[in-house]
Amino acid sequence: RMAASVKVAVRVRPFNSRETSRDAKCVIQMQGSSTCIWNPKQPKEAAKNFSFDYSYWSHSSEDDPAFTSQRQVYLDIGEEMLLHAFEGYNVCIFAYGQTGAGKSYTMMGKQEPGQQGIIPQMCEDLFKRTSENTDPDLSYSVEVLLHTPHITETHMTVAATNMNETSSRSHAVFTIVFTQRRRDQLTSLDTEKVSKVSLVDLAGSERADSSGAKGMRLKEGANINKSLTTLGKVISALAEMQNSKRRKSEFIPYRDSVLTWILKENLGGNSRTAMIAALSPADINYEETLSTLRYADRAKQIRCNAVINEDPNARLIRELKEEVNRLRELLLSQGLSRLMTIVMQTLRCSCDPCVSCVQGVDSGGDGSVY
Repeated sequence: RMAASVKVAVRVRPFNSRETSRDAKCVIQMQGSSTCIWNPKQPKEAAKNFSFDYSYWSHSSEDDPAFTSQRQVYLDIGEEMLLHAFEGYNVCIFAYGQTGAGKSYTMMGKQEPGQQGIIPQMCEDLFKRTSENTDPDLSYSVEVLLHTPHITETHMTVAATNMNETSSRSHAVFTIVFTQRRRDQLTSLDTEKVSKVSLVDLAGSERADSSGAKGMRLKEGANINKSLTTLGKVISALAEMQNSKRRKSEFIPYRDSVLTWILKENLGGNSRTAMIAALSPADINYEETLSTLRYADRAKQIRCNAVINEDPNARLIRELKEEVNRLRELLLSQGLSRLMTIVMQTLRCSCDPCVSCVQGVDSGGDGSVY
Protein backbone atom coordinates (compact mmCIF):
# COMPACT_ATOMS: atom_id res chain seq x y z
CA ARG A 1 0.00 0.00 0.00
CA MET A 2 1.32 3.44 -0.96
CA ALA A 3 -0.26 6.50 0.70
CA ALA A 4 0.52 9.73 -1.13
CA SER A 5 -1.01 13.15 -1.70
CA VAL A 6 -2.44 14.14 -5.05
CA LYS A 7 0.39 15.67 -7.08
CA VAL A 8 -0.62 19.15 -8.28
CA ALA A 9 0.88 21.23 -11.09
CA VAL A 10 -0.25 24.54 -12.57
CA ARG A 11 0.63 25.77 -16.06
CA VAL A 12 0.19 29.23 -17.56
CA ARG A 13 -0.08 29.62 -21.34
CA PRO A 14 0.72 32.55 -23.69
CA PHE A 15 -1.90 35.21 -24.48
CA ASN A 16 -4.45 34.08 -27.06
CA SER A 17 -5.75 36.30 -29.87
CA ARG A 18 -8.77 37.41 -27.85
CA GLU A 19 -6.61 38.57 -24.95
CA THR A 20 -4.08 40.25 -27.24
CA SER A 21 -6.84 42.16 -29.05
CA ARG A 22 -8.08 43.46 -25.71
CA ASP A 23 -4.55 44.55 -24.69
CA ALA A 24 -4.55 42.17 -21.73
CA LYS A 25 -1.88 42.37 -19.02
CA CYS A 26 -0.22 39.38 -17.36
CA VAL A 27 -1.18 38.94 -13.69
CA ILE A 28 0.70 35.67 -13.10
CA GLN A 29 4.28 35.24 -11.96
CA MET A 30 6.11 31.99 -11.21
CA GLN A 31 9.36 31.17 -9.46
CA GLY A 32 10.36 27.58 -8.73
CA SER A 33 7.26 25.79 -7.48
CA SER A 34 5.52 29.02 -6.41
CA THR A 35 2.81 30.90 -8.30
CA CYS A 36 1.67 34.46 -7.60
CA ILE A 37 -1.38 36.33 -8.91
CA TRP A 38 -2.21 40.03 -8.67
CA ASN A 39 -5.69 41.55 -8.60
CA PRO A 40 -5.78 44.06 -11.50
CA LYS A 41 -8.62 45.97 -9.81
CA GLN A 42 -6.68 46.30 -6.56
CA PRO A 43 -3.09 47.13 -7.63
CA LYS A 44 -2.06 48.09 -4.08
CA GLU A 45 -3.25 44.78 -2.69
CA ALA A 46 -0.56 42.17 -1.98
CA ALA A 47 -0.25 39.31 -4.43
CA LYS A 48 -1.78 35.98 -3.52
CA ASN A 49 0.83 33.22 -3.32
CA PHE A 50 0.39 29.52 -3.91
CA SER A 51 2.84 26.63 -3.77
CA PHE A 52 2.47 23.46 -5.85
CA ASP A 53 4.54 20.44 -6.82
CA TYR A 54 5.21 22.14 -10.17
CA SER A 55 4.58 25.65 -11.48
CA TYR A 56 5.02 25.57 -15.25
CA TRP A 57 5.80 28.83 -17.02
CA SER A 58 4.71 28.42 -20.65
CA HIS A 59 3.67 32.05 -21.17
CA SER A 60 6.79 33.02 -23.12
CA SER A 61 8.50 31.41 -26.12
CA GLU A 62 10.74 28.34 -26.11
CA ASP A 63 13.78 30.65 -26.30
CA ASP A 64 13.10 31.65 -22.68
CA PRO A 65 15.19 29.47 -20.29
CA ALA A 66 12.22 29.44 -17.87
CA PHE A 67 9.83 28.11 -20.55
CA THR A 68 8.29 24.68 -19.86
CA SER A 69 7.79 22.50 -22.94
CA GLN A 70 5.28 19.73 -23.62
CA ARG A 71 8.07 17.20 -23.24
CA GLN A 72 9.06 18.49 -19.80
CA VAL A 73 5.48 18.28 -18.53
CA TYR A 74 5.32 14.67 -19.70
CA LEU A 75 8.68 13.74 -18.16
CA ASP A 76 7.68 15.25 -14.79
CA ILE A 77 4.16 13.89 -14.54
CA GLY A 78 3.25 11.51 -17.37
CA GLU A 79 6.34 9.32 -17.21
CA GLU A 80 6.17 9.01 -13.42
CA MET A 81 2.54 7.88 -13.61
CA LEU A 82 3.36 5.38 -16.37
CA LEU A 83 6.11 3.85 -14.22
CA HIS A 84 3.59 3.48 -11.38
CA ALA A 85 1.28 1.69 -13.83
CA PHE A 86 4.09 -0.77 -14.63
CA GLU A 87 4.41 -1.37 -10.88
CA GLY A 88 0.73 -2.36 -10.85
CA TYR A 89 -0.91 0.80 -9.48
CA ASN A 90 -3.97 2.60 -10.84
CA VAL A 91 -3.02 6.11 -11.96
CA CYS A 92 -4.90 9.23 -13.01
CA ILE A 93 -3.98 12.59 -14.52
CA PHE A 94 -6.73 15.18 -14.90
CA ALA A 95 -6.57 18.69 -16.33
CA TYR A 96 -8.78 21.44 -14.95
CA GLY A 97 -9.29 25.11 -15.81
CA GLN A 98 -11.48 27.61 -17.61
CA THR A 99 -12.25 27.15 -21.30
CA GLY A 100 -9.27 28.08 -23.44
CA ALA A 101 -6.76 27.92 -20.56
CA GLY A 102 -4.75 25.15 -22.22
CA LYS A 103 -6.18 21.91 -20.78
CA SER A 104 -6.61 20.10 -24.10
CA TYR A 105 -3.22 21.36 -25.32
CA THR A 106 -1.54 19.91 -22.23
CA MET A 107 -3.40 16.60 -22.44
CA MET A 108 -3.62 16.09 -26.23
CA GLY A 109 -1.46 18.80 -27.81
CA LYS A 110 -1.01 19.11 -31.58
CA GLN A 111 0.44 16.83 -34.25
CA GLU A 112 3.41 19.09 -34.97
CA PRO A 113 6.82 17.91 -33.68
CA GLY A 114 7.33 18.81 -30.02
CA GLN A 115 3.66 19.74 -29.58
CA GLN A 116 2.24 16.38 -28.50
CA GLY A 117 0.48 16.32 -25.14
CA ILE A 118 0.56 13.84 -22.27
CA ILE A 119 -1.88 11.31 -23.78
CA PRO A 120 -0.10 10.65 -27.10
CA GLN A 121 3.33 10.75 -25.43
CA MET A 122 2.24 8.26 -22.77
CA CYS A 123 0.72 5.91 -25.36
CA GLU A 124 3.90 6.05 -27.44
CA ASP A 125 6.06 5.47 -24.35
CA LEU A 126 3.86 2.58 -23.18
CA PHE A 127 4.03 0.71 -26.48
CA LYS A 128 7.76 1.41 -26.80
CA ARG A 129 8.48 -0.08 -23.37
CA THR A 130 6.29 -3.14 -23.94
CA SER A 131 7.81 -3.80 -27.40
CA GLU A 132 11.28 -3.83 -25.86
CA ASN A 133 10.36 -6.67 -23.49
CA THR A 134 12.75 -9.64 -23.86
CA ASP A 135 11.41 -11.73 -20.97
CA PRO A 136 9.70 -14.86 -22.42
CA ASP A 137 7.74 -15.32 -19.18
CA LEU A 138 6.21 -11.81 -19.34
CA SER A 139 3.43 -10.65 -21.66
CA TYR A 140 1.33 -7.49 -21.91
CA SER A 141 -2.14 -6.53 -23.10
CA VAL A 142 -3.55 -3.02 -23.56
CA GLU A 143 -7.21 -1.96 -23.84
CA VAL A 144 -8.12 1.66 -24.64
CA LEU A 145 -11.49 3.25 -23.80
CA LEU A 146 -12.88 6.77 -24.38
CA HIS A 147 -15.77 7.99 -22.22
CA THR A 148 -17.51 11.36 -22.57
CA PRO A 149 -20.07 11.83 -19.78
CA HIS A 150 -22.88 14.41 -19.96
CA ILE A 151 -23.49 14.20 -23.72
CA THR A 152 -25.75 11.94 -25.78
CA GLU A 153 -23.77 12.15 -29.02
CA THR A 154 -21.16 9.51 -29.81
CA HIS A 155 -18.56 12.22 -30.34
CA MET A 156 -17.40 15.19 -28.31
CA THR A 157 -19.44 18.32 -28.91
CA VAL A 158 -17.39 21.33 -29.99
CA ALA A 159 -18.82 24.84 -30.20
CA ALA A 160 -17.70 28.43 -30.02
CA THR A 161 -18.01 30.55 -26.86
CA ASN A 162 -16.60 33.95 -25.89
CA MET A 163 -13.84 32.20 -23.95
CA ASN A 164 -12.58 29.99 -26.76
CA GLU A 165 -13.25 29.74 -30.50
CA THR A 166 -13.39 25.93 -30.41
CA SER A 167 -14.69 25.09 -26.96
CA SER A 168 -15.06 21.41 -26.06
CA ARG A 169 -18.45 21.06 -24.39
CA SER A 170 -17.85 17.75 -22.61
CA HIS A 171 -15.45 15.98 -20.34
CA ALA A 172 -13.23 13.38 -22.01
CA VAL A 173 -12.04 10.38 -19.98
CA PHE A 174 -9.35 8.41 -21.82
CA THR A 175 -8.75 5.07 -20.07
CA ILE A 176 -5.99 2.53 -20.64
CA VAL A 177 -6.40 -0.90 -19.02
CA PHE A 178 -2.87 -2.28 -18.83
CA THR A 179 -2.44 -5.97 -17.96
CA GLN A 180 0.85 -7.72 -17.19
CA ARG A 181 0.95 -11.53 -17.11
CA ARG A 182 3.95 -13.48 -15.83
CA ARG A 183 4.75 -17.18 -15.64
CA ASP A 184 6.70 -17.97 -12.47
CA GLN A 185 9.15 -20.76 -13.28
CA LEU A 186 9.79 -21.78 -9.67
CA THR A 187 6.12 -22.37 -8.86
CA SER A 188 4.68 -22.90 -12.39
CA LEU A 189 1.97 -20.38 -11.48
CA ASP A 190 0.58 -17.68 -13.78
CA THR A 191 0.33 -14.27 -12.13
CA GLU A 192 -1.36 -11.08 -13.28
CA LYS A 193 -1.24 -7.35 -12.50
CA VAL A 194 -3.89 -4.98 -13.90
CA SER A 195 -3.49 -1.18 -13.87
CA LYS A 196 -6.09 1.37 -14.93
CA VAL A 197 -4.65 4.57 -16.37
CA SER A 198 -7.22 7.41 -16.44
CA LEU A 199 -6.33 10.53 -18.44
CA VAL A 200 -9.02 13.20 -18.09
CA ASP A 201 -9.58 16.44 -19.99
CA LEU A 202 -12.31 18.27 -18.09
CA ALA A 203 -14.62 20.72 -19.85
CA GLY A 204 -14.25 24.46 -19.17
CA SER A 205 -15.11 25.84 -15.74
CA GLU A 206 -16.08 29.43 -16.61
CA ARG A 207 -19.25 31.21 -15.54
CA ALA A 208 -22.13 31.55 -18.03
CA ASP A 209 -21.81 35.34 -18.21
CA SER A 210 -18.12 35.00 -19.10
CA SER A 211 -18.61 32.37 -21.78
CA GLY A 212 -21.50 34.16 -23.47
CA ALA A 213 -23.09 30.81 -24.24
CA LYS A 214 -26.74 30.69 -25.34
CA GLY A 215 -29.42 28.11 -26.01
CA MET A 216 -28.10 24.56 -26.23
CA ARG A 217 -24.57 25.76 -25.39
CA LEU A 218 -25.90 27.38 -22.20
CA LYS A 219 -27.73 24.17 -21.23
CA GLU A 220 -24.59 22.12 -21.83
CA GLY A 221 -22.63 24.62 -19.78
CA ALA A 222 -25.07 24.24 -16.88
CA ASN A 223 -24.60 20.45 -16.92
CA ILE A 224 -20.82 20.85 -17.11
CA ASN A 225 -20.78 23.36 -14.25
CA LYS A 226 -22.99 21.05 -12.16
CA SER A 227 -20.50 18.19 -12.55
CA LEU A 228 -17.54 20.50 -11.88
CA THR A 229 -19.31 21.90 -8.82
CA THR A 230 -19.79 18.34 -7.58
CA LEU A 231 -16.13 17.62 -8.29
CA GLY A 232 -15.24 20.71 -6.26
CA LYS A 233 -17.41 19.48 -3.38
CA VAL A 234 -15.74 16.07 -3.50
CA ILE A 235 -12.26 17.63 -3.45
CA SER A 236 -13.24 19.95 -0.57
CA ALA A 237 -14.78 17.09 1.42
CA LEU A 238 -11.71 14.90 0.90
CA ALA A 239 -9.40 17.77 1.86
CA GLU A 240 -11.39 18.45 5.04
CA MET A 241 -11.43 14.73 5.83
CA GLN A 242 -7.63 14.68 6.00
CA ASN A 243 -7.79 17.19 8.86
CA SER A 244 -10.78 15.56 10.58
CA LYS A 245 -10.69 13.08 13.43
CA ARG A 246 -13.89 11.46 12.15
CA ARG A 247 -12.52 10.36 8.81
CA LYS A 248 -14.68 7.27 8.33
CA SER A 249 -17.93 9.10 9.06
CA GLU A 250 -17.42 11.82 6.46
CA PHE A 251 -19.81 11.74 3.49
CA ILE A 252 -18.22 12.20 0.08
CA PRO A 253 -20.80 13.04 -2.66
CA TYR A 254 -19.32 10.84 -5.42
CA ARG A 255 -22.78 9.77 -6.64
CA ASP A 256 -23.95 13.34 -7.32
CA SER A 257 -22.53 13.33 -10.87
CA VAL A 258 -21.38 10.83 -13.48
CA LEU A 259 -17.96 12.50 -13.60
CA THR A 260 -17.24 12.10 -9.87
CA TRP A 261 -18.53 8.54 -9.90
CA ILE A 262 -16.13 7.69 -12.73
CA LEU A 263 -13.25 9.34 -10.83
CA LYS A 264 -14.17 7.89 -7.43
CA GLU A 265 -11.14 5.61 -7.16
CA ASN A 266 -8.81 8.32 -8.45
CA LEU A 267 -9.89 10.81 -5.78
CA GLY A 268 -8.96 9.58 -2.33
CA GLY A 269 -9.09 5.90 -3.31
CA ASN A 270 -6.89 3.24 -4.87
CA SER A 271 -4.86 5.42 -7.24
CA ARG A 272 -1.79 7.56 -7.74
CA THR A 273 -3.27 10.84 -8.97
CA ALA A 274 -2.00 14.10 -10.48
CA MET A 275 -3.91 17.27 -11.28
CA ILE A 276 -2.79 19.85 -13.83
CA ALA A 277 -4.50 23.22 -13.47
CA ALA A 278 -4.39 25.27 -16.68
CA LEU A 279 -4.21 29.05 -16.21
CA SER A 280 -4.88 32.08 -18.35
CA PRO A 281 -2.29 34.81 -17.74
CA ALA A 282 -4.68 37.66 -18.57
CA ASP A 283 -6.05 40.27 -16.20
CA ILE A 284 -9.48 39.97 -17.87
CA ASN A 285 -9.67 36.37 -16.62
CA TYR A 286 -8.48 37.11 -13.09
CA GLU A 287 -11.54 35.74 -11.26
CA GLU A 288 -11.57 32.44 -13.14
CA THR A 289 -7.80 32.03 -12.75
CA LEU A 290 -7.93 32.71 -9.00
CA SER A 291 -10.76 30.20 -8.67
CA THR A 292 -8.66 27.57 -10.49
CA LEU A 293 -5.66 28.24 -8.21
CA ARG A 294 -7.82 27.83 -5.09
CA TYR A 295 -9.29 24.64 -6.53
CA ALA A 296 -5.78 23.25 -7.12
CA ASP A 297 -4.67 24.32 -3.65
CA ARG A 298 -7.46 22.26 -2.05
CA ALA A 299 -6.58 19.23 -4.19
CA LYS A 300 -3.06 19.18 -2.65
CA GLN A 301 -4.56 18.05 0.65
CA ILE A 302 -6.17 14.88 -0.73
CA ARG A 303 -4.36 11.64 0.09
CA CYS A 304 -4.84 8.45 -1.91
CA ASN A 305 -4.04 4.93 -0.72
CA ALA A 306 -2.85 3.09 -3.80
CA VAL A 307 -2.28 -0.67 -3.76
CA ILE A 308 -0.69 -2.94 -6.36
CA ASN A 309 -3.49 -4.62 -8.29
CA GLU A 310 -2.21 -8.18 -8.35
CA ASP A 311 -3.92 -11.56 -8.07
CA PRO A 312 -3.42 -13.70 -4.90
CA ASN A 313 -0.79 -15.89 -6.59
CA ALA A 314 1.32 -12.87 -7.55
CA ARG A 315 1.02 -11.40 -4.07
CA LEU A 316 2.02 -14.68 -2.40
CA ILE A 317 5.05 -15.15 -4.66
CA ARG A 318 6.14 -11.53 -4.19
CA GLU A 319 5.79 -11.73 -0.40
CA LEU A 320 7.70 -15.03 -0.22
CA LYS A 321 10.52 -13.64 -2.36
CA GLU A 322 10.66 -10.53 -0.18
CA GLU A 323 10.87 -12.75 2.93
CA VAL A 324 13.70 -14.83 1.39
CA ASN A 325 15.62 -11.63 0.55
CA ARG A 326 15.07 -10.31 4.07
CA LEU A 327 16.36 -13.53 5.65
CA ARG A 328 19.35 -13.61 3.29
CA GLU A 329 20.34 -10.08 4.32
CA LEU A 330 19.86 -10.98 7.98
CA LEU A 331 22.11 -14.03 7.68
CA LEU A 332 24.79 -12.12 5.79
CA SER A 333 24.76 -9.32 8.35
CA GLN A 334 25.46 -11.89 11.09
CA GLY A 335 28.23 -13.63 9.13
CA LEU A 336 26.28 -16.87 8.70
CA SER A 337 27.06 -17.35 5.03
CA ARG A 338 27.54 -21.16 5.37
CA LEU A 339 24.12 -21.54 6.99
CA MET A 340 22.60 -19.36 4.27
CA THR A 341 24.07 -21.69 1.62
CA ILE A 342 22.30 -24.64 3.29
CA VAL A 343 19.01 -22.72 3.46
CA MET A 344 19.14 -21.66 -0.20
CA GLN A 345 20.02 -25.21 -1.33
CA THR A 346 17.15 -26.53 0.77
CA LEU A 347 14.70 -24.15 -0.95
CA ARG A 348 15.86 -25.32 -4.38
CA CYS A 349 16.10 -29.07 -3.66
CA SER A 350 13.22 -31.24 -4.86
CA CYS A 351 14.28 -34.29 -2.80
CA ASP A 352 14.43 -34.64 1.00
CA PRO A 353 16.40 -31.43 1.55
CA CYS A 354 16.98 -31.46 5.26
CA VAL A 355 19.10 -34.63 5.00
CA SER A 356 20.82 -34.66 1.62
CA CYS A 357 21.64 -30.95 1.42
CA VAL A 358 23.12 -30.78 4.90
CA GLN A 359 25.12 -33.96 4.33
CA GLY A 360 26.39 -32.52 1.06
CA VAL A 361 27.69 -29.44 2.81
CA ASP A 362 29.21 -31.40 5.66
CA SER A 363 30.94 -33.90 3.42
CA GLY A 364 32.47 -31.14 1.32
CA GLY A 365 34.34 -29.77 4.28
CA ASP A 366 34.87 -26.42 2.58
CA GLY A 367 31.24 -25.33 2.57
CA SER A 368 30.67 -26.45 -1.03
CA VAL A 369 27.44 -28.16 -2.01
CA TYR A 370 27.42 -31.37 -4.08
